[in-house]
Amino acid sequence: MEAQTPEWVQIMQNFGWLSVFKVTLACLLGGLIGLEREWRGRDAGFRTNMLIAMGSCLFTLISIHGFPLEESAARDTGRVAAGIVTGIGFLGAGAMFHTSQRTKGMTTAATVWLVAAIGMTVGVGAYLLAIFSSVLTFVILRLLHPVARKLIPHHRSDRSAAESDLDEDE
Repeated sequence: MEAQTPEWVQIMQNFGWLSVFKVTLACLLGGLIGLEREWRGRDAGFRTNMLIAMGSCLFTLISIHGFPLEESAARDTGRVAAGIVTGIGFLGAGAMFHTSQRTKGMTTAATVWLVAAIGMTVGVGAYLLAIFSSVLTFVILRLLHPVARKLIPHHRSDRSAAESDLDEDE
């Protein structure tokens, strides 16, 4: 009689070099966006965004391969995705600071949320979409900042110099 392979061993066999590639790609794409945040001196910078993308990718891979869909709804892989969105929302909320006159950290919070989505996108294997989204995010963060300042002149000029020095995000 042949010994049956334990379920956890079978699950681990689903994770191979493709999973390593996915985690690495998510990490690199998160790093691309993190570089832009780091250049602007934001709290959620290079390493933070790499870790968010990598963690989201890992959770997505685990939800797909560790809890494969079966006949029962008890193993709904979408629950893990919903948990990621909720958890990242909490993390993003911690990046925001509200005063009586303005809110700082909105772009950082949105970036944290988006980097998590990019990690999840890599996790499900939608590489082109993840790469495109990362490049587009980088362009939005890096290149559109000066355009927004020119298109919306009151955006910064109606504040005092002290407030402008404290400005982190829109």
